Amino acid sequence: MELYTFIEGIVVWLVSIVQYILNVIGLHGLADWLGGAEIVNILTYLGQALIVFLVGFVICLTMIWQERKTLGRLMDRRGTRIGPLGYAQQLADGFKTFLKEIIVPDKAWVSGYNWALIILIASSVILVGIIPLSDGWFLSSTPAGLLLLFAVFSLAPFAILIGGWASNNKYTLIGGMRSAAQLISYEVPLLLSTVGVILLAGSLSFGDIVAAQDTIWFVIPQIIGFIIFMIAMNAEVERIPFDLPEAEAELVEGWGTEYGGLRFGLIMFAEYLRGYAGAAIAAILFLGGWNGPYLPPELWLLIKVFIIFFVFIWIRGSFPRVRTDQILNIGWKWLMPLAMINLAIAVAFKMLGWF
Repeated sequence: MELYTFIEGIVVWLVSIVQYILNVIGLHGLADWLGGAEIVNILTYLGQALIVFLVGFVICLTMIWQERKTLGRLMDRRGTRIGPLGYAQQLADGFKTFLKEIIVPDKAWVSGYNWALIILIASSVILVGIIPLSDGWFLSSTPAGLLLLFAVFSLAPFAILIGGWASNNKYTLIGGMRSAAQLISYEVPLLLSTVGVILLAGSLSFGDIVAAQDTIWFVIPQIIGFIIFMIAMNAEVERIPFDLPEAEAELVEGWGTEYGGLRFGLIMFAEYLRGYAGAAIAAILFLGGWNGPYLPPELWLLIKVFIIFFVFIWIRGSFPRVRTDQILNIGWKWLMPLAMINLAIAVAFKMLGWF
C-alpha cells in the first residue's frame, strides 16, 4: 500500500468522526466544509509529511545509538547504557539541550548567526522528504529526484561558512573556510561518481535507478564509483578522518564553537540527517535500493543504510584525522582522475549494450 493511500484512509476516518460530532452539536456548515476533497487532500499531505519526518527522526536517533555502541566496542568499552540497550541515552541528551541557556556571542552578526542554523536544519530536513524508502513510501517523487537531492545537499556549506563568519570568532571563521574548501574539493568527484550510475540507468529518478538494478547491483560494474562516492560522502558530511572544519583539538569545535544548548543539539541532529541521506543515496545508487527478497522493501533499504553507516563508523574509529593539504590532494589528484576513469567505464558498458 502506498503511504499516501494509507494516510488518506486515516484522515477520512478521523474527519468522519469530527463531522459526526459537529453535526450533533448543530455545526452542519463546518462539518460539510471539513469533509471537502481539498481539505482532506491538504490534511493527507500534512499527515504524510509528519509521518515521514517522524520516521526520519527515529532513524537518526537509531544511527546515533548505533555509532555510540559501535565506537564503544571499537574502544573496548560498553558505550551508552541508559535504558534498553542504551537507547534512551539519546533522548536524555536531546532533552538536556532544551534546558541549556541560549547565549549569542557579543559583536556577532545576529541575523547571519541565526539564519545559518535555519538553513542548515531546513536543508537537512528536506533531504528526508526527498529520499524515498520504497516505490510507495515517499513524500516527493520527481523525475529529477537525484538532481534535486544534490541541489539541496549543496546548501549546507553556505550555511556553515555564514555561521562561522557571523559568530565573530577566529576559530569559527577558520572552521567555516576549511569547510568551504573541503566541500568544493569533494563536490565534483562526488557528482562525477554518480554520473556513471545515471548513464547506466538512463534516468535521474530514484524509482528508475532502483528498477534498473533488478538483475545486477550497480556496485559491481561501478565499483570504482562506489569507493569514490563513499570517500567523498564522508568528506561531505564532515566525518572523521575529514572533520577538519570541526577539529576540536585545533579549533575547539570549529565553525560551531559559538552554538550551544538547543542550537548545538539541532546542529548535531542535522549532521546525522545528512549522514542518513548519504548512506541512503549510496544504497539506492549502488546496492539495489529497496530491492530484496521476503522482507518489506522499506526494511530492505533501512538494512542497507545501517550497514553503510556502520562502514562510516568503522572508518571514524580506525583512521586518524588528515591534514588540510592531504584532504585537498586526495580530492583533486586522486578522486578526480579515478572518477573520470569510472565514467569512461560506464560509457564503454553503455556502448557495448550491456546496460
